[in-house]
Amino acid sequence: MSVATARGTPPARQTTSPSRRAAVIGSGFGGLAAAIRLQSMGFETVCYEAHDMPGGRASVYEEGGYVFDAGPTVITAPHCLEELFELSGRSLSDYVRLLPVTPLYRLQWSDGVSFDYVADEAGLIEQVRRVSPGDVDGYRRFADYTRQVFKKGYEDLGSVPFLNFTDMIRAAPHLARLRADRSVYATVSRFVNDEHLRQAFSFHPLLVGGNPLETSCIYTLIHWIERKWGVFFPEGGTGALVRGLVRLFEDLGGTLRLSSPVDRVTVESAGSATRHVVEAAGGPAEAFDLVVSNADVHHTYAKLYRGVAAAGRRQRRLERMAWSMSLFVLYFGTSRRYPDLAHHTILFGPRFQGLLRDIFRGHRLPEDFSLYLHAPTITDPGMAPAGGESFYVLSPVPHLGNAAIDWERVAQGYGDAILESLEPHLPGVREAIVVRRHFTPADFARRFGAYHGSAFSVAPTLTQTAYFRPHNRDPDIPGLYLAGAGTHPGAGVPGVVNSAKATCDTIAADFQVVASR
Repeated sequence: MSVATARGTPPARQTTSPSRRAAVIGSGFGGLAAAIRLQSMGFETVCYEAHDMPGGRASVYEEGGYVFDAGPTVITAPHCLEELFELSGRSLSDYVRLLPVTPLYRLQWSDGVSFDYVADEAGLIEQVRRVSPGDVDGYRRFADYTRQVFKKGYEDLGSVPFLNFTDMIRAAPHLARLRADRSVYATVSRFVNDEHLRQAFSFHPLLVGGNPLETSCIYTLIHWIERKWGVFFPEGGTGALVRGLVRLFEDLGGTLRLSSPVDRVTVESAGSATRHVVEAAGGPAEAFDLVVSNADVHHTYAKLYRGVAAAGRRQRRLERMAWSMSLFVLYFGTSRRYPDLAHHTILFGPRFQGLLRDIFRGHRLPEDFSLYLHAPTITDPGMAPAGGESFYVLSPVPHLGNAAIDWERVAQGYGDAILESLEPHLPGVREAIVVRRHFTPADFARRFGAYHGSAFSVAPTLTQTAYFRPHNRDPDIPGLYLAGAGTHPGAGVPGVVNSAKATCDTIAADFQVVASR
């Protein structure tokens, strides 16, 4: 039978034993991080993955010797990954090798201005001076501001669950002093005057699904994260990092079940105990003491927990929230190399604010675009056959709830237009393409159950941050926890990995076990 409890009531506190069981639904970075922590805490953990390979949105596509990471390609804050291995006395370097990327990004504008975004202060200031000498002092003040935001927003609050409004009240004075009500773009504009630099230091929210014109300036902390630790790429691709995490989980005794889409979870109660019965393809229903869902947060409530009254209420609330934009991603491999490229290139179109409004508020597909070009073979030539190059290029586009685009009809032509725009940067690219594939908002909805085809779940606006974001522990369904982009702290690899830490710390408190730190 369904369970109805008082708001905010955790499961009955019990000491874990070898028979205590946990299910993790989804093997993205958030799901794997949660599964590793749970297994390290002594739970018998089963991770369900709907597809035939792990990784979720970080899965891999291979064709003709070309390797394409389907999703995340920017690895920052490597310590949050290293910590997962250190829990059991292991080392990340024994499972996967992280290669430093420099420059972190190359930024190029349609008017010919370019900017190599590097981690070291002297090099970055020199880039600022080259574009706008008068903004050097302003940049120094901006960098100091991001350091302060990093200290409060990442080090102090980034992996702390906001389960009660009092948690938000305690953080409010700090957020007020940092003027968290201002957008990233507005905050950057207070420090630097040149429009190129304003865009250079405010594009980062797009990497986690946010609009720089609306996303809270708390997200300027990404700048200091990259200054502090740099940007990395796993040797063998992001898929190699996923495989390393899977191997760690299995080394700890965890069970990964591929090709096992979960159809439904039924919540049952017997006295003070709560059981979650997971029904997945390819096997019998199994009972667990808790579930961590790394699935799309709307899918979790609308599909997996359908029939549970509290889940229906949560679904309706989610449908009133703002959702991140989606993406059009084009993967292609070429028969030639382009040696002057950077690993990560941001190609700004002629419009910035107008294009952002069209992407996040518009009801049609914009005719122009700004692009992110990923060329992993610059760092790891093994991602393509000898003499070839693997690429993916993504264009932020409206989600399906804002723009009902027939992607089946327009995708090929949209991809052609993107390739044409890349010709000045990759001469002869269209003739050199050997393999090609695209992924659209409709694919995000179909393959990942993403609401509106959103690529990054609930948008990271101020009123959808921390306490106001879906909680790491559901307040009404005992034993249901969330990890991933849809809960605190949000999207991006450090965000979803830290969401698992916040969630598992909550589980440790609820079940009276020692948290894996």
